[in-house]
Amino acid sequence: MYIFCFAKPREEELPVKRSERCPISIVLLALFCLTSAASEAAPLRLIIDTDPGVDDAMAILLALNSPELKVEALTVVAGNVEAAQGLENALKIVSLAGRCDVVVAAGAQHPLNQKLITAQFWHGKNGLAGVELPASRCKADARFAPDLIIEMAHKYPRELTLIPVGPLTNIALAVSKDPSIASLVRNIVIMGGSISGGNVNGAAEANIYNDPEAAQIVFNAGWMVTVIGSDVGERTLMTRKYLAELQTNHGPQSDFVAKLADFYLTRSEKSGYSGAAMYDPLAVGAVIDPTLVTLKDMHVDVETKGEFTRGETVANRMGSNENNVLHGDHYEIEGVIALKPNARVCLASDADRFLNLFVSRIRGK
Repeated sequence: MYIFCFAKPREEELPVKRSERCPISIVLLALFCLTSAASEAAPLRLIIDTDPGVDDAMAILLALNSPELKVEALTVVAGNVEAAQGLENALKIVSLAGRCDVVVAAGAQHPLNQKLITAQFWHGKNGLAGVELPASRCKADARFAPDLIIEMAHKYPRELTLIPVGPLTNIALAVSKDPSIASLVRNIVIMGGSISGGNVNGAAEANIYNDPEAAQIVFNAGWMVTVIGSDVGERTLMTRKYLAELQTNHGPQSDFVAKLADFYLTRSEKSGYSGAAMYDPLAVGAVIDPTLVTLKDMHVDVETKGEFTRGETVANRMGSNENNVLHGDHYEIEGVIALKPNARVCLASDADRFLNLFVSRIRGK
């Protein structure tokens, strides 16, 4: 919206009606509109913290092909594959996309308090469905990933969105070293957790299960964590229909993603699923277009000690706990204790609209 105000001759030279002047309110409105338009046009700065990973690769390429986003860095964490393999994969992915401008940095080599659990069963021996990409033309940054996250949070205060799509080790290390980043980061959108059962076992989702202590630190760091859980990812499925659409366009990126999707779909179908869960890409999609997901504020804790529930994200849907007060030899409920939300939990996605967006961006449409 453009509003032009032209200079008038001085009143003593040519009297004019007051209504013909350009009111200050119109000038301010014009400035506001121009500022708003510029703000809306500016892409969001991102760091994707990743353990690539088939769906990680899909998420990264979705982000790199979305004009709403500016990927500043990929920080690599051990998870789906060992850290060295993850770093190699990340470098090959940005090279495939022709984006050596994106910083790629190695991070944590293992979880905080337990041994690493890798997932080649789901992702293939090299983490990328066995697809061998050309050697990367891009080079790794020398900085340690948590330090890079801290540095960029201070460099771009309240501009940076974190999208962790692997175990939360790097994020926990960063916010533990510098708690101030919790107020500097614009948004943090994780792919992790579930409020209706896990995908590793009955309780826990894989990313949280791989480092529950790190997840507990992240959820209690003082920011609002947007949670795209495995339960919603499993209702947002890449099917043969969408794979066929991907395969109609040929190019280095679309061909690569089609191979990943075919492998991922085949593995998922053999395990009894009707499609491949778009876990990590949905987290990126929720940043591109927040209307793709339905969110609810809740308080979420992470179970770190349970025999059957270690790694479970325990979401309080009610927003309070009962207040049990000791009376003699028993407790009585005396009202409730309100809990402050620390998470925006995804309850649902517009799956078809998201998958159409994903396919369109990967095809370059």
